[in-house]
Amino acid sequence: MDFKELSYFEGNIVPSDQAKLSIQTHALQYGTAVFGGIRGYYNKDKKNLYIFRILDHYKRLINSTKIMQLQFFKKPEELVEITLKLVKESNYHENIYIRPYIYTSALQLSPRFHDVKTDIAIYILKLNDYLDTKKGLKTMVSSWRRIEDNIIPTMAKASGGYVNSALAKSEAVQNGLDEAIFLDSSGFVSEGSAENIFLVRDGVLYTPQLSSSILEGITRRSIIQISRDLGYTVVEKTISRSELYVADELFFCGTGVQVAWISEVDKRTIGNGTIGPITEKIQNAYFQIVTNQSNSYNDWVTQIY
Repeated sequence: MDFKELSYFEGNIVPSDQAKLSIQTHALQYGTAVFGGIRGYYNKDKKNLYIFRILDHYKRLINSTKIMQLQFFKKPEELVEITLKLVKESNYHENIYIRPYIYTSALQLSPRFHDVKTDIAIYILKLNDYLDTKKGLKTMVSSWRRIEDNIIPTMAKASGGYVNSALAKSEAVQNGLDEAIFLDSSGFVSEGSAENIFLVRDGVLYTPQLSSSILEGITRRSIIQISRDLGYTVVEKTISRSELYVADELFFCGTGVQVAWISEVDKRTIGNGTIGPITEKIQNAYFQIVTNQSNSYNDWVTQIY
């Protein structure tokens, strides 16, 4: 079926090539915006598209505006309604990625958040894997430290803060690797360039706590619940760099990366160099859920057609 390239821009659904900003736009100059990332999964057997945890994503986006003092007054439920209408009119019958962002739309100087006009734009991309979920990812601990909450709030998906991520990602890729792992300002493990991280040791899952300058990921929250429902213990704690090297299993999770296992950190093989049994079980459960093939977690997916 044919799809239409549509976006939500300045209060209307328009052809994407008509959604354009001035070079004077405040957010373009200063990174004064917050954004989200939402996945839609197409189930060929059911001939339907399912959006994963859309209301939770918009609740976090609105929380980001509060943290960053963006003047934005739509409620999460309104944004869900707008997005579902946009997706339906676009007529996608494949996996998609939805990018909403709330930005300072004024054409003015002065880097600030207060007293600046804001707006929201939403666009859609076709997207399957962001990083390969089947092969093990080769990673490195970045020489760049993760920004801390008292520098740029890490609980907000603030656009300007992703300069930090871009530096780490480029360093890894330019060294022939797939992804970077940040340490926080205290030297503990934080997250990937755009992913949360989990390690498995002796059958227990560990993930950095919120005070390690991580984003409070929607997928991270989902993985914690799925893991516990599968009978595993999940512990949120500070994690040292050396713990990565002796982990039995390591994996990233996030809207973009989904659940992707890590085979190597700093030239050290993780486990036996293959996907671990716990990671594989969690990954399989996750993909069953997001494509609406599970009998559980039905409230996590929203049907489009």
